[in-house]
Amino acid sequence: MLYPSQTINCRGKLLSLEKPIVMGVLNVTPDSFYDGGKYRKSGEILQQTEQMLAEGASIIDVGGMSSRPGAEVTSLEEELKRVIPAIESIHQNFPDAIVSVDTIRAKVAKEAVEAGASVVNDISAGSMDEALYQTVAALGVPYILMHMRGNPKTMQLNPDYEDVVQEVLDFLIQEVGKLRALGIKDLIVDVGFGFGKTIEQNYRLLKNIPAFQILDLPILVGISRKSMIYKLLKITPQEALNGTSVLNLLALQQGAKLLRVHDVKEARQVIQLWEQYNEV
Repeated sequence: MLYPSQTINCRGKLLSLEKPIVMGVLNVTPDSFYDGGKYRKSGEILQQTEQMLAEGASIIDVGGMSSRPGAEVTSLEEELKRVIPAIESIHQNFPDAIVSVDTIRAKVAKEAVEAGASVVNDISAGSMDEALYQTVAALGVPYILMHMRGNPKTMQLNPDYEDVVQEVLDFLIQEVGKLRALGIKDLIVDVGFGFGKTIEQNYRLLKNIPAFQILDLPILVGISRKSMIYKLLKITPQEALNGTSVLNLLALQQGAKLLRVHDVKEARQVIQLWEQYNEV
């Protein structure tokens, strides 16, 4: 088995991936599928950030545009207005925190890094802004590369693959080659659960995470409270924490190094139990 790079350099802060870590989701949007509208004011943002850091989040992922199925693309001006003050406030109050910006746009990525972010998390793999890859290369920050079929508005209309695992892997291999050619050193890959995949395709990807070890890169899994849980169980996203924990454990068993979640404490508990199980 190949072993991915054990550390990423977040603007001078080395983050170890020798053991799995948690990325806490901070949506500063009114319309995200689970927590839309909860963290809009500065006090709410800082309170949630403080809680996630206290519960063991290694990265705070700040997003200003909903990527739920069917969502319209937020304007550049609105995304900047949501994201930049939030990152500035987090950086000022928690200067040691590692912040990622969840964006598809080069301008947002650049201004976010200038405001204190040190990772770019992009659901579009550069497909919605041709300047993004070059911008990330110039910024010199880690980049999270995700597979998505279509865009948030269209991705779930009729996702069709002959072999979802092979097609996602081929796509990631191709894009990693482009990013390496630009000089981007610290890469993380995300197969994109829920982004242009059926429930069955999502589970096929989860079961076959080891296939993506050929990339020799850390694998991020973002399944927190998603429809692959709540639609299958016929519950709501608000009721999907137990299912999230179960699938996060399966992801760890398959080799995931980062869990992107809304519920940091519970994800850290899953990692702690999994580590103990492997030590005995």
